[in-house]
Amino acid sequence: MNTNGAAPAINVTPLIDVLLVLLIIFMVISPLKAARFKTLIPEEPERRQNVVANIHTLVVSLDARGGLRLNGGNALGTARDTSQLAVALTELFRQRREARVFRHGLADLSTIPESERIEKTVFVKAPRSLPYGEVARVIDGIKGAGAQPIGLQIDELEP
Repeated sequence: MNTNGAAPAINVTPLIDVLLVLLIIFMVISPLKAARFKTLIPEEPERRQNVVANIHTLVVSLDARGGLRLNGGNALGTARDTSQLAVALTELFRQRREARVFRHGLADLSTIPESERIEKTVFVKAPRSLPYGEVARVIDGIKGAGAQPIGLQIDELEP
C-alpha cells in the first residue's frame, strides 16, 4: 500500500515517440518498394488461313490422365515420370547442336556462345482440368533436359 498518496502511472511519452519514428520510417520507405509486377497477357490471335507452323517448334502435350507426347508423336511417359521425355529432348537438342539449328535472329551473333544460340524453345500444352503440380513437374523435367525458354500454350481465353 502506498503511504504518500501518489498513484503509480506509466509514462507513455517515450512509447509514442518510438511509434511516431516508426511511422515516419514506413512512410518514407513505402514509395521505394516495387508497386507492381509487369505481366504480358496474350491478345486474341488473328484468324489466318493456311498458317504453317515453324518446323522447329516443340510442343509437349499433356492429356487428361497426365500422359506426355512431344509434337503429337508417341507417348513419352507421364507427368509423374518425365525421364523418357527428358531423354528425347536431350537427344533432339544434341542433334540440333550438330546441325547448327539456331534460334530466329541469333544465327549471326558471335557474341553469344553457340550452345546458347541453339533452338531449345519448348511449349507446354495441358488441359485446364490437370492439377498445377503435375504441369510444374513436367516443366521441371523439360528444364532438366536443357530447354530454355519454356512457354505455356494457352487455349480458350474466354472466361
